[in-house]
Amino acid sequence: MARLLLALLAWMANPAHAAQWVDESACAGCHAVEAQAWQGSHHQLAMQVAAVGSVEGDFNDVRFQGEREAVRFFRRDGGWWVNAVGADGKAADFRVAYTFGVEPLQQYLVALPDGRLQALGVAWDTRRKRWFELYPGQGVDFNDPLHWSQPGQNANFMCIECHTTGYRRNYQPETDRFAGHWQGLGITCQACHGPASEHLDWVARPDARLHAGFASALVGGDNRIQVETCARCHSRRVPLADGDQPGAPLLDRYLPTTLLPGLYEDDGKIKDEVFEYGAFVQSRMYAKGVRCSNCHDPHSAELKAPADGVCLQCHNPTGRSNDAGVDGSGLQAKDYDSPAHHKVAGSSCIGCHMPGRLYMVNDLRHDHGFTLPRPGQKVSELFNLWEAARPGSYAADMPRIRQGHADASAALSRQLNDPAQPPIRIATLLGELPVYPSAEGLERAIQALDDADPQVRVAAIQAVDRMVPGRWALLGPRLQDPIKAVRLAAVGQLLDAPSDPTWHAAWSKSSQEYEQTQMALAERAEAHVNLARLYKARGQDTKVEAQLRLAIERDRHFLPASTILADWLQTHGRPAQARQVLQTAILAHPEAAELQYAFGLLCVRQADPQAAFGALNEAVRLAPGNAGYAYALALAKLERNDVAGARDLLAQYPQFPPALLLLERLTMNDHRR
Repeated sequence: MARLLLALLAWMANPAHAAQWVDESACAGCHAVEAQAWQGSHHQLAMQVAAVGSVEGDFNDVRFQGEREAVRFFRRDGGWWVNAVGADGKAADFRVAYTFGVEPLQQYLVALPDGRLQALGVAWDTRRKRWFELYPGQGVDFNDPLHWSQPGQNANFMCIECHTTGYRRNYQPETDRFAGHWQGLGITCQACHGPASEHLDWVARPDARLHAGFASALVGGDNRIQVETCARCHSRRVPLADGDQPGAPLLDRYLPTTLLPGLYEDDGKIKDEVFEYGAFVQSRMYAKGVRCSNCHDPHSAELKAPADGVCLQCHNPTGRSNDAGVDGSGLQAKDYDSPAHHKVAGSSCIGCHMPGRLYMVNDLRHDHGFTLPRPGQKVSELFNLWEAARPGSYAADMPRIRQGHADASAALSRQLNDPAQPPIRIATLLGELPVYPSAEGLERAIQALDDADPQVRVAAIQAVDRMVPGRWALLGPRLQDPIKAVRLAAVGQLLDAPSDPTWHAAWSKSSQEYEQTQMALAERAEAHVNLARLYKARGQDTKVEAQLRLAIERDRHFLPASTILADWLQTHGRPAQARQVLQTAILAHPEAAELQYAFGLLCVRQADPQAAFGALNEAVRLAPGNAGYAYALALAKLERNDVAGARDLLAQYPQFPPALLLLERLTMNDHRR
């Protein structure tokens, strides 16, 4: 209590207009139960200083031999060290500064002199008590983008924000250094509730202020606020700023991914490491008002009841939810904990409705879509056959859409016009729309520009621009959207469009915001490519090349930077340099089909058909499933009068419209002869 009084006195003596971070040592004075539950939780221990009691791994001069490289773990001068191969391909000693996580694995962050904290690619299995590689079977070495020393494993950008409270990367582009700063290690009170200075003010002088001095209430009202608060870390998303702003709409700070094929199964189940949010917002549970804290204690992060008890809070013989905030309509009064329901001995709610996948080798995570298992399947087979693919369902239609079936366009229209479809699925479907252009589809995308959900509006902007590029009349108003992610999407899609005086003021303001956003992400190669596009749109040609070269410097594995730079150089009368850029990139990434394809197209522009044919042939060899690459190679074959070869190649891609049209044209020419 003394700490609480001191904190209150300090706050009253130094009031501020905006909420400020405070010393959380006072929180337990009023919130003892919550503080006790938080102690020892995964949230509290998410990131710790490497020390006795926090380091779980064996550092007793242990050598771990990986597939391509070895790592030695040892102690020195009271610290924890590794001897590992660095970015230069040479082994050296690196100090372990922090631990990451506690169970079922623990990672380690290596400190570099430039302020970078890199996540080591060998982790400690806390159950089996052994070291293991996080990317087995992939032959990772120092030339691989997955190597611990590369930008893709930079914890400053990729990880730390979700393992600390109030983190700022503070990247310094002039020196390519980080001066990262956090308010506290681990996920503390203010990580979720926000800066607490105004809450202390409210405690000292209670009034009728909403949320007791916090930016938003995490309980009561709309479940969206709590779910989006958790989604800041429990989602696959792209940051739009340096650090979080508790209480702000999710898409003002982050852009969650849609249900992309590489990340999710066609029916919306988790595939890659996407965490929980994308699946949960597809669920009927979310639509009915269920929030994270209905199942998980928000302070201990443990389930609120053992085994199936969590589900039985709503799905029980009474047919009622124990939470008045959940819409219980549709609940059946039924004994779900009986063989008559689950039919498979030893099965559980989670086992059938939330099958899991292993990520990071040994971390089992459950899908939070809560869909129905397919009848007649064994529990072990449920993941890939989760929902009965009834005709007309999303699960049945999406594979047909992505595989280009004859009825794909009709299936896409059916799903887009389903009023019960969750917004994240609508956003995903809009991404498929430009593949099947139609007046009806364009009208649906235009309608979605005004959707209530900002993720749908972002997807609609991208779809509309792909179908009718540069339509200021449609996209201009989105420059003034109340949500940042939508405004940025509008700028991004209009960068290549001729300017429109009608929207000059809105464009000026939003493009400045776009520039500031990219500069806040300046440690990333993608940000520099985006800046290059912006400067090109502004006619600031002298800045374009510099940004593209910075992108390559920041991350040599970000291959679009090389292809875009080569195109820029070729367009500006420097063909030899354009060629050199791609040849250098290919030398470093000989298995990259996209580089071979770009080099083939460049050689076409440079009137070098022999080199173009060789590069396009190599692109198809490296990526045989890419219809676009095959189409370009078919054209090159026709240039060489290899009509039979072109026809045979095109016939392998019957679902690719350009290939089909060219094949029909060749067939018609044969008939004319």
